[in-house]
Amino acid sequence: MTVQLEVATLGGGCFWCLEAVFEQLRGVEKVESGYAGGEVPDPSYKAVCSGTTGHAEVVQIAFDPAVISFRELLEVFFAVHDPTTLNRQGNDVGAQYRSTIFYHTPQQRETVVDVIAGLSAQKLWPDPIVTDVTPSTTFWKAEDYHQGYFRTNPTQGYCQWVVGPKVAKTRKAFAAKLKDLN
Repeated sequence: MTVQLEVATLGGGCFWCLEAVFEQLRGVEKVESGYAGGEVPDPSYKAVCSGTTGHAEVVQIAFDPAVISFRELLEVFFAVHDPTTLNRQGNDVGAQYRSTIFYHTPQQRETVVDVIAGLSAQKLWPDPIVTDVTPSTTFWKAEDYHQGYFRTNPTQGYCQWVVGPKVAKTRKAFAAKLKDLN
């Protein structure tokens, strides 16, 4: 039996954080860090960080919807970043760190709109959600050294102070959705 994977493309700050969070979820087959939403073809990390390309740091997630739904991915996404800060996550400032969802199908768009409306109604944050919701664009895979960054650099400062706490929060809040880590 062939598994029919779907794709989600999400940006919520540094892609190292999102990659480390999503790769631990059951049903997630692949997570790649990269760039989307900009004007420059095949941008470099340095160019994206300059703020001149229009790209966001994103992760592209290949997932099995029979194991984890797009809605469940969004629940995790909104739990691990602040969707109310425009062009920033913590100390990471710039449009490349914006909260953004690039939907791949009309159904994904409907789900995103529904989830955001539900979260807005719950008033979980004191400020409104400013997450961009746009059609998918070309995904440009980031340089190889960005792939699996947290796994290969767990003692690096940013990983200890920023990525690690998000991974720990995910493990606690979404324990039932985790892959067997043994």
